[in-house]
Amino acid sequence: MKSENDIKLGKKIQKLRKNVHLTQEQLAEKLKLSTKYVQFIESGDRKPSLKTIYKVARALNVRVQELFPF
Repeated sequence: MKSENDIKLGKKIQKLRKNVHLTQEQLAEKLKLSTKYVQFIESGDRKPSLKTIYKVARALNVRVQELFPF
């Protein structure tokens, strides 16, 4: 079951990804994850592990704290 925070995290990742002009496919490739998994994260359907959160932040050139606006 998705929580409000899962949805917020997904939307934040999606916004940051678009800001750096990456597609979901390109982000997935950088993270060594499937495109479907990136879609699940962005929609709030999956909760990424701490390791994945660090990888996302690195791929988007942001600090981990910037992923959590809540």
